[in-house]
Amino acid sequence: MVVSKYSASGNDFVIYHAFKKIDRSNIAKKLCDRFNGVGADGLIVLLPHEKYDFEWQFYNADGSVAEMCGNGSRAAAHYAYKNNLADKKMKFLTLAGVIEAEVEGNIVTSQLTPYKLIKDTFEEAGFEWKIYDTGVPHLVTITDIENFDKNLARKMREKYNVNVNFAQMKDGNLYVRTYERGVEDETLACGTGMCASFLVARDKGLVASGVKLRPKSGEELEVMLKNDTLYFKGAVKNSFTAVLEEDERDFL
Repeated sequence: MVVSKYSASGNDFVIYHAFKKIDRSNIAKKLCDRFNGVGADGLIVLLPHEKYDFEWQFYNADGSVAEMCGNGSRAAAHYAYKNNLADKKMKFLTLAGVIEAEVEGNIVTSQLTPYKLIKDTFEEAGFEWKIYDTGVPHLVTITDIENFDKNLARKMREKYNVNVNFAQMKDGNLYVRTYERGVEDETLACGTGMCASFLVARDKGLVASGVKLRPKSGEELEVMLKNDTLYFKGAVKNSFTAVLEEDERDFL
């Protein structure tokens, strides 16, 4: 069985393509295991689709299904183009809706699904929060990035069933740290979380139609808002492609 390992701004994924839609929760847990598997934040499986270039199945490392993943969408687009599953410009289906993406070398821009404000400004645990859904729901507070507290993030994640982001404008960049559900830990980057953080910063008048982003990985990304649509841009890397010593029938 051939799989590819991708990194997108510090988020890492195992990706392969198959031909039928089955429950791959256990496969995700097995492949994403960092000790006995390939190791990743998530599993992405590309499947044929009659209308679009492909559709995907996306699983978190714990085997749970996620509707959308910003960094994952960019990695999937690069994989699809590299494996002749799509042209440089493509459309593919996720549980959150249709994603448009464009590949330019190792730089991939993806158009996110429509965002929604789920919960307006409220105070809790000494911070001011908002919840935006940018494909998946995100709780965001604008504060000193050093205030990131994993224990508090875990509690807020469990209470509201969302991802939790601490963000700060500094030196013209929006710095973001994210606690992700499904991974149940802080990750090096979260695309939809950075986009949600941008929206909260915009609401506060800190940014206008776009901003450079810096996740914990330190890599530079960019989010742009055009005609009320979010676009997310950054580099991806195909870390390696490998043949697994597994029965291929277990993955198809």
